[in-house]
Amino acid sequence: MATVRLGVDIGGTFTDVVLEAPGGLWSTKVLTTYGAPEDAILDGMAQVCAKAGLAPGDIGQIIHGTTLATNALIERRGAKTALITTEGFRDVIEMRTESRFEQYDLNLSLPEPLLPRQARFTVTERVAASGAVLIPLDTAQVAVVADAIAEAGYESVAVGLIHSYLNPAHERAVRDVLQTRNPGVMVSISSEVSPQMREYERFNTVVANAYIKPLMKSYLGRLAGRLGEQGVDCPVFLMHSGGGIISIDSAAEFPVRLVESGPAGGAVFAAHIAARHGLGRVLSFDMGGTTAKICLIKDCAPKTARVFEVARTYRFKKGSGMPISIPVIDMVEIGAGGGSLAHVDGLRQIRVGPESAGSEPGPACYGRGGLRPAVTDADLVLGRLDGAMFAGGSITLDAEASGAVLDAEIGTVLAMDTTTAAFGLAEVVDENMANAARVHAVENGEDLGGYTMIAFGGAAPLHAGRLCEKLGVSRLVVPQGAGVGSAIGFLRAPFSFEANRSVYMKLSDFDPDRIKTLLGELRDEATGFVRSCDTTSPILAEFKVYMRYTGQGWEIPVILTEAQAMAPDAATFQALFQQDYTRLFGRPVVGLDTEITVWAVNATTPPHPVTRVANATERQAAPTIGKRQMFDPGRGWFVTALVLDRADLVAGHHVTGPAAIVEDETTIILPTGWQAICQPDGCIDITKGAEK
Repeated sequence: MATVRLGVDIGGTFTDVVLEAPGGLWSTKVLTTYGAPEDAILDGMAQVCAKAGLAPGDIGQIIHGTTLATNALIERRGAKTALITTEGFRDVIEMRTESRFEQYDLNLSLPEPLLPRQARFTVTERVAASGAVLIPLDTAQVAVVADAIAEAGYESVAVGLIHSYLNPAHERAVRDVLQTRNPGVMVSISSEVSPQMREYERFNTVVANAYIKPLMKSYLGRLAGRLGEQGVDCPVFLMHSGGGIISIDSAAEFPVRLVESGPAGGAVFAAHIAARHGLGRVLSFDMGGTTAKICLIKDCAPKTARVFEVARTYRFKKGSGMPISIPVIDMVEIGAGGGSLAHVDGLRQIRVGPESAGSEPGPACYGRGGLRPAVTDADLVLGRLDGAMFAGGSITLDAEASGAVLDAEIGTVLAMDTTTAAFGLAEVVDENMANAARVHAVENGEDLGGYTMIAFGGAAPLHAGRLCEKLGVSRLVVPQGAGVGSAIGFLRAPFSFEANRSVYMKLSDFDPDRIKTLLGELRDEATGFVRSCDTTSPILAEFKVYMRYTGQGWEIPVILTEAQAMAPDAATFQALFQQDYTRLFGRPVVGLDTEITVWAVNATTPPHPVTRVANATERQAAPTIGKRQMFDPGRGWFVTALVLDRADLVAGHHVTGPAAIVEDETTIILPTGWQAICQPDGCIDITKGAEK
């Protein structure tokens, strides 16, 4: 394994860069450069190399995560893309499903499909639900469609045919015709991108892949070229949404798997911290400049899913976004970050997000032209931030500018003073995040009362204490490197790839030989992807089937051991399903047959080794560097808070709030009545209640 590794996370506001070498970790945050994201990477790389006393050419491996794919989908700035589908199914991505994300809204407005109707083409063919060909593909008609696509100047084409997940022959034939008649066009086929049942989700996923493919291929190519100019000649890998690492070639071919790559790195980081401290139930809280991400981690493993939504348009409600059907770490993401902008709506209520100031122009206090109040402006006015020491002193914050925009947009409208306006803004964004966490916990049948929060990201430690108070969580851990947690998570992630396929089977028609063959093929496919990245490490296989009672509309994941997968038995499958179903819903359903819809195998290299940390047993007063006035939301007025430099803290150093623990990349706010102790690994362990 490379001894010098670089982790890079491009966020909506900041690009985080972490260098890991035998001497330790070095990190920095630089403002994201939207026009050419690779510029921020090179800038950050030069900074961390200088800190470590290394040259860029010494780097042996780069692992990269990015929001570029997500932002392209949200902002609708992908390539000119066409869809080819089965005759009669042209409008599937516009008709969506029968679900209504707001049941009683008579004026409900559905999100626009990614592609307009004139960009959707049909061909004559039909595959049955069994995989048998009912109507052969008309290749002459495909040629006509291919010529029309070429004439219209489409850069990328998505191919999604009915039941192609069972029989991909027609999709492959369409791809062959397209590439023959228009060699320059990029083609994505649903049987490779997302070979799963449910045509709306599958079509939407392949369209999204095609839509961002030219953008991501161009970016990854430019990045490789610019790195080469700096003397960096090492493998570049990408973090994918499922929490693992894939090669740059795989990422360029399947860029839709990068949609949640940054947040996935954060979840991996939190799981690693949980393992170090023996925490069985963790609420991961990642708040950056643009969004906040909340994830449940049990037994040191983030919860996963196979469908998630991008760009929810209606108050972040489930069903109002764009479904993407790929393996993903299950989390809730809302537009609540340091750059999230606030306004007063028609009901005279303060609203925060999802619109963000990003890095251009950024919050008003950045002095880059921002004219509306952001969360960072409120944090500055409330004394949570030191304007002279933001980002290690590289950015000076203007408190007067923050006060001016808070007065103009909120204070004047609601007859509030500056402090009350800032407090109102901060409380709204904190309550938004608390509500998202509550809903996510309920959807997963969890009570957050016994959870420990792990907070990271540039803004999370500022808000985590208040969030814990709102959620009834009594323990908070802020790890070292919290400000660049996702980038560190990239360096802790294994190489992995999940292969899945929809093959419908009832347990009453259980076919052990067919199952063994299917799971073996999926294992070989997934292992092949991982082996293309890592040629030496052992590869582990994780088997999963998605099961439901006949007649139900959705299924639950059931984990299999390798022995159970390679010697399939109907009674074992049934027992495992009933056990998991009962855990989720309280009891099984008697008298119904059970069916399997999706089969999946995740191939992964062994997890990053973890050494358990022994908690500090002796306490001593932590050294302080000063005091400052900080607003106490529980009391409603300013209090005198201690200020500590995290770099001065060693194991056993202890402080009782209110306090601010500052570092270059973030600030930890310790509420009144909470206490913090520095653990041997540098984590700040915060618990409710003053020292006894």
